Amino acid sequence: MDEFNLFNLQNGEVAHPRGPLPYRMRPAALAEFAGQEEILAPGGALRQAIESDRLPSMIFFGPPGTGKTSLARIIASQTKANFRQVSAVNSGVAELRRVFTEADSEMAVHGKQTILFVDEIHRFSKAQQDALLPVVESGSVTLIGATTENPYFEIIGPLISRCELFEFKRLDRQSIEGIVKRALTDRGRGLGESGLKLNQAGLEAITRAAAGDARAALIILEAAAALMPAGKTGMIPVDSVEEAIHRKPVFYQKGGDLHYDAISAFIKSMRGSDPDAAIYWLAVMLTGGEDPKYIARRMVIFASEDIGNADPQALLVATAVSQAVEFVGLPECQLNLAQGAAYLALAPRSNSSLQAIAAAMNDVKEEGTRRPPKHLRDAHYPGARKLGHGEGYKYPHNYPGGHAAQDYLPPGMEARSYYNPSDRGFEEELGRRLRELRRGSVDNDK
Repeated sequence: MDEFNLFNLQNGEVAHPRGPLPYRMRPAALAEFAGQEEILAPGGALRQAIESDRLPSMIFFGPPGTGKTSLARIIASQTKANFRQVSAVNSGVAELRRVFTEADSEMAVHGKQTILFVDEIHRFSKAQQDALLPVVESGSVTLIGATTENPYFEIIGPLISRCELFEFKRLDRQSIEGIVKRALTDRGRGLGESGLKLNQAGLEAITRAAAGDARAALIILEAAAALMPAGKTGMIPVDSVEEAIHRKPVFYQKGGDLHYDAISAFIKSMRGSDPDAAIYWLAVMLTGGEDPKYIARRMVIFASEDIGNADPQALLVATAVSQAVEFVGLPECQLNLAQGAAYLALAPRSNSSLQAIAAAMNDVKEEGTRRPPKHLRDAHYPGARKLGHGEGYKYPHNYPGGHAAQDYLPPGMEARSYYNPSDRGFEEELGRRLRELRRGSVDNDK
């Protein structure tokens, strides 16, 4: 089949009877489409555009199995426009230009608009996305892009600005249940001829495991049905459903949207002192194939960013976890990561170090780099003393308590204060020490 004409539903093509169940059960009309009520409500902008066949260029984005490609197929079956598809995985600029040439011909000869569907559009390079800009801007091609990624991360700004964005959400429980029930009873495309059924426990198990992904639900259902003895009808045992669930792939893509969302949830769970949630998101990442070294690096950052001197031991724990990951590797290092995540989640919090370096960096950027006071400058090279470097420097070890009151910040900045310890954990003790030192400096100045 021509790679640019995979949507021959316009010409009456039906899904192959031996194709995978998710493919066979794709909705053929809006009436069969489940979920996404927010963007497909009757009278809504997108629904009206589809029904009136006056579509803008747009990008569908959201998790797998939420209907992006299915809706594109429905549009393909209903539109009077010339419909073409390319896959961003194996198409280049040359293929796109061929479509653009065909689109110009269709418009000139038949007066027909061309709709171009680009699946996995986030996989297009910048050059390929740039090639879409002129035809989208001129309107000679109407673009429909589909992606599982956050478009603001993966699609160039000029293309986003020329398209309407529609976010597809994970399907709710009722929608998934409806899809599974329809697949069980549909005699033409589904399992209706098999005589197989599901009890409520089996249905709920599939719905729960699918987590809002219609494709995953149908994969589980088909796998559970395949576990039944040949020719056997009746109820699919819950045990078969559970076995099929364990075979379901985990939809996690390193570098993808869930990658960023999961690490964000992991960090925020530790920041929120919830070790259970932190360990859950850790499991999501590890099960999805995330690099444990990446997770460990983020834990080392977290130890200083969110805990700091409230518990100086946290940085040692995080660093030890990072070293253990390097030394032990998977699968055993998941124990080290879990131990570290639990410790960091329950450690006292302080972002005083973060605020201190941020304030200091801002001053440097706003005011420029100042030179140290002369008594702090390097006095070890020949001629430095003649320049006054090191003159008047007080060696702290020669003073009571190992503290010498003198200016350490550049001239004019003596009153600046960057590090202000919190009253949590060990930092409370550091705050007490700092107050005493600052008070001693004032007394010495007097």
